[in-house]
Amino acid sequence: MKHVAAMASVGALVVLCAFSAPMSAQSAGLLVLDEYSAKDADGFPTAWKAQRQETKARKQYTVQTEKGMTFLAAKGADQRVYKRIAWDPKAMPIVTWRWRVKKAPAGADPIAAVFVSLDTDLLVIPVATKYVWSQTKDVGTMTEGGLFDASEIVLQKGSRGFGEWVEQRVNAYEDFKRIHRHEPAAQAWGISLLGGPGVEVDFGPIIVTAP
Repeated sequence: MKHVAAMASVGALVVLCAFSAPMSAQSAGLLVLDEYSAKDADGFPTAWKAQRQETKARKQYTVQTEKGMTFLAAKGADQRVYKRIAWDPKAMPIVTWRWRVKKAPAGADPIAAVFVSLDTDLLVIPVATKYVWSQTKDVGTMTEGGLFDASEIVLQKGSRGFGEWVEQRVNAYEDFKRIHRHEPAAQAWGISLLGGPGVEVDFGPIIVTAP
């Protein structure tokens, strides 16, 4: 089963405007999930949590600034970090972000991933779609998750684009319905980020917008 992420020019224009303007508040049809403008004393992004070990995550994920742009840098991470933030996934289904891979050793897979969680299961565990930059899997490949694994969609493959900011744009609402065959919750659960083993990757601001 294949899925190809749309990269419409209109969407790209919206994202360009959003990335170049203050993004601290929700406007009509646009919500910034995070632009990493707030951080703790050690550089860890405020309002984010570690999947497992908080102390370790604070060394692996740090907010940095370059040429006026603030981003979250992941280095040698072996766990996810996540942020609880609600939005209406039906009204604002489009999720857009930029990522930049600086280093990825052979065999590291995934290189990086963005998890978009639009619901929870009966155990109140987030139900996520995992958007992946992969070393080996073809772009568009979809792998259904299991009880504790997120369903995965590959957006980028291999070393093409290393060292550059690469923009991604997905319709998380439609992906969720296609994979899980039902409507998501009225309010999304949140987002998670992951840098692969031995990988150095930067995550730019993440926004959601109307179609």
